[in-house]
Amino acid sequence: MSDKFVIIVAGGVGSRMNSTLPKQFHLLRNLPVLMHTIRRFEQADVGLHIIVVLSASMQMYWEELCQQHQFTAVHHVVVGGATRFQSVRNGLDFIKRNYTDTQLANALIAVHDGARPLVSGRLIQNLFAAAHTLHAVIPAVQSTNSIRIGEVDNSKSVRRDQVWQVQTPQIFAATLFFEAYQQMEVDDFTDDASVVEKMGNIVSILEGDHFNLKITHPEDLDIAQIYLDKLST
Repeated sequence: MSDKFVIIVAGGVGSRMNSTLPKQFHLLRNLPVLMHTIRRFEQADVGLHIIVVLSASMQMYWEELCQQHQFTAVHHVVVGGATRFQSVRNGLDFIKRNYTDTQLANALIAVHDGARPLVSGRLIQNLFAAAHTLHAVIPAVQSTNSIRIGEVDNSKSVRRDQVWQVQTPQIFAATLFFEAYQQMEVDDFTDDASVVEKMGNIVSILEGDHFNLKITHPEDLDIAQIYLDKLST
């Protein structure tokens, strides 16, 4: 049975939330968003090692929040980097330092956005199951909107059934993922799948979940609350 890891990236500053408090620490049903996210993985029942990447300036605040909310989910905290790429690499470095080669030989590593608190246990389970054979799997949903590509004064329509909105967690075979993150960081890296793909690897899509919302704007918290209420019924 292979070891399974998730690196939850929560080092962002939440600049689009019109707040000095990063979005992953805003309250959702009286609990910080990030705690909801961690619990989703804890409750998915796939035997995960949970690594949370936070900016150095927020680590003490996180400890205070855990005490305040009596949050006891087992997780390791790692200092984030200046970019998402660097934060993920810091998480990988932690895994390499703290687990044996035997544990990592057949391991699977997921990366998830800390501000996606509604990911379902079923999606997590399905992605890990698929990653055993596919080695690089991401969740995505097809666009329901008409899509155009180009500039404001020069664009063209594309078939929306060929456009996918990518989500997380994205899951990879550990050996492949470690190798991918030895590359130099470039602007083309928009997510972990793009890092893996840069080396010529095939990335497979598994049907995602429209409830798997990423908290980006203030109104997303209201939407997440509605989704959370629906998922709880």
